[in-house]
Amino acid sequence: MSRKRRRVPNLDDEEPKRSIPENLSAENLLLTQDGKGDTCSVTSKYFGDEKMKTFRLGSDFFNQPCISLAKSFLGQILVRKLPDGTELRGRIVESEAYLGGEDEASHSARGKQTGRNVAMFMPAGTMYVYQIYGMYFCLNVSSQGEGAAVLLRSLEPLQGLDTMRHLRNLRRKENGKALKDWELCNGPSKLCQALDINKSFDRRDLASDEEVWLEQGPEVLGDQTIIATARIGINYAGEWAQKPLRFYIKGNKCVSVVDKTVERNTI
Repeated sequence: MSRKRRRVPNLDDEEPKRSIPENLSAENLLLTQDGKGDTCSVTSKYFGDEKMKTFRLGSDFFNQPCISLAKSFLGQILVRKLPDGTELRGRIVESEAYLGGEDEASHSARGKQTGRNVAMFMPAGTMYVYQIYGMYFCLNVSSQGEGAAVLLRSLEPLQGLDTMRHLRNLRRKENGKALKDWELCNGPSKLCQALDINKSFDRRDLASDEEVWLEQGPEVLGDQTIIATARIGINYAGEWAQKPLRFYIKGNKCVSVVDKTVERNTI
């Protein structure tokens, strides 16, 4: 009797495809540091010229309600320091809030604590890394609230793009289509792959970790810049599937899924 082969999910099929300019390349996104190393200048013909201080965000930043934290993540810089000293940087452009016990889409729904999700019940700023499809990882950060955490969905790559591309290609088909810069981190598992974040980071403190941390972004985003819409891939969650708990920066090229309807209605 023949047996059907189980399809192995392709990470590049994880998110719906979008119409995005394909000419975003490393030549258009450059990063240089000053002599002291405490500021860097990000130049991009798509995102403008920005001057930002490499100021690390501490415990106080993470110690806020889940929805507030999800919005506050937008525009901040996620940094990953690799074993060889290489630093990868990406600006957070999309996040999702999971509110804990009441939230039927949350891994901690109804207050259930397991060996897998214990990081969601730890102090604000704790990383919760879980696996999907048995091979990919997603990065969350705990907030105020029992079992509440924020999923980091997409980054705008800023530094170390060649390394990110190499890390992504290690898990892709040999003959796969070459990745554009905006494709490197435009999904929760893609950003973990590009930054080499895996289960070993689970339960670690983002406020004090030496291999991954958060730096203050160059600007404060206004409410008109942030789109609030439904989360992705949680159709099992009933009415919670439609709650506007996904947040992204309007007009950013690296957002995984754009909600044009909500954008039209956002003043």
